[in-house]
Amino acid sequence: MNIDWTALHFLRPHALWALLALPALAWAWRIRRQRENAWRGHVDAHLLPHLLVRGGAGARTGVLAAAIAFVLAVLALAGPSWRQADQPLWQAQRPLVVVLDLSSRITATDLPPSRLLQARAKLAQVLEVRAGSPLALVAYADDAFTVTPLTDDTANIRLFLDDLAPDIMPVDGQRADRGIAWAARLLTQADVRKGDILLLSDQADDAALRAATDARAQGFAVFALGVGTASGAAYRSGDSVIGRAALDAASLRALAAAGGGRYHTLTADESDLASLGLRSPEQVGEGSAAAGGGKAWRDEGYWLLIPILMLALLWFRRGAALVLVGALWLPLAQPAHAAGIEWWQRPDQAEHARIAEGADAYRQGDFAAAEQAFTGIDTAEGWYNLGNALAKQQRYDDAIAAYDRALRAQPGMADALANRAAVDAARKRPPSPGEGQGKPGPQGDGKNPSEAQQDDAKPDPADGRNASPSPADTPSASPTARDAGKPSADSDPSRTGAPPSSTPDAAAQAAADAAQRERMRAAMARESGAGKDATENTPAVPVETAEQRERRQAVDAWLKRVPDEPGSLLKAKFRLEHERRQREGR
Repeated sequence: MNIDWTALHFLRPHALWALLALPALAWAWRIRRQRENAWRGHVDAHLLPHLLVRGGAGARTGVLAAAIAFVLAVLALAGPSWRQADQPLWQAQRPLVVVLDLSSRITATDLPPSRLLQARAKLAQVLEVRAGSPLALVAYADDAFTVTPLTDDTANIRLFLDDLAPDIMPVDGQRADRGIAWAARLLTQADVRKGDILLLSDQADDAALRAATDARAQGFAVFALGVGTASGAAYRSGDSVIGRAALDAASLRALAAAGGGRYHTLTADESDLASLGLRSPEQVGEGSAAAGGGKAWRDEGYWLLIPILMLALLWFRRGAALVLVGALWLPLAQPAHAAGIEWWQRPDQAEHARIAEGADAYRQGDFAAAEQAFTGIDTAEGWYNLGNALAKQQRYDDAIAAYDRALRAQPGMADALANRAAVDAARKRPPSPGEGQGKPGPQGDGKNPSEAQQDDAKPDPADGRNASPSPADTPSASPTARDAGKPSADSDPSRTGAPPSSTPDAAAQAAADAAQRERMRAAMARESGAGKDATENTPAVPVETAEQRERRQAVDAWLKRVPDEPGSLLKAKFRLEHERRQREGR
């Protein structure tokens, strides 16, 4: 180990003040020794050297060893350091949740061509300048809904920009307070202690100010971008009533003050984001990248523990040699995790490691290994993930039992309810003619949509807290990716609803069925025309059976008939979530 003495310093230099106690301790020891010597009170001082047997070098050696051990302990406590190590960063920036007003007022045209298009353009700027930073998007009208949860993948949010419009909201209205509260809930459930909320709207009421104050109390700063002009413009509400929407900058400024943030009017360039301090990592403040490019000084004080332990051997009488050998062996000992066993893991760390292991196996298609990793995790997320792994193996009864255990641990868990229903439907649905007779069914499907979606489910790798299979990719969810890695919960605002079913027109369906039949005939012709000699010298590879090929072709044909309309999926997701909240009285 090479030591750069020029870089040697102490991480906790105030601990060196303890060295001042060493002379006082030495003086106290000397006084005590004198008091304990009873002969001094009965024998003249000039006769004591001739009558007493001195302790000799042994006593002085013990005192010297104790003094050296004390000095070494103080130096270790001060934290000597001479080299740096990579410091893992939890996140590069403070997470940001953008709360977008999608009430009918956003359609006013005082910001040409419209407020809505200007808001979309501003969202695109935010995604560009904060690429790689945790970002979430919430839309609100009469209620608030999650468009995308916290994610570092800005492309996932960009997918929905062009479809953000008031017509995807279940009920018209302008409840900014619910949007801010929902954003704070997203940050809280992602275990974020410091985060930012950016509101894009034209006004804020007293309820919104109270919500901003509550968010600030939770550690989140609320910023506001004013969308519109003071003169305003006409707009048509959801019930076809013509109104006038004007920018109320004073109310938004008061909201930003209550939330501990700043206010600015929306601009075409990035000057508004720079003014709010949300443009670049250097302006983010708390939670930004660590200084020194992610480097941190290492505390090397633990090296001093070895000589301290060796000095402590002087207080042992028997077995000192064995202890000395053990002390000399310490620097050569392997760390506890060298053999793949982590001795110092807390139960939650061990559970997280198992979830991450299961998620990796799930992503690689090794569902049996994923099942083994998830088995024994007695939490709602553990049973939910186990149900997904079992469903992928078509063990529907076991999967439903696992979903039931998840629901018992967390009643009302939306993803577990939706996936259980999808798996139960797949179990009860009789095989289609394409599955049972080797021919495509009437719709050209060898597999029902729930099964097809379930086969495409995959886990979502975590940020630290939960690497469970993503509910967003399971049968009950929309295609929205989940990168926050939060545990599944019915109250989780990042929960996604079920996608709407898409019924293709007759012409498209007939064309897809014809294409499928043509592919099947071609495949059968290739199979029957393949000679035996052609496969003798080829390496052994898994052979796709006729049934597997037919099922795959049926699924491909079905997926080609599903339109790619993120707006429709968002609208259906928000509607289902709104209906669920209505049923629950929320």
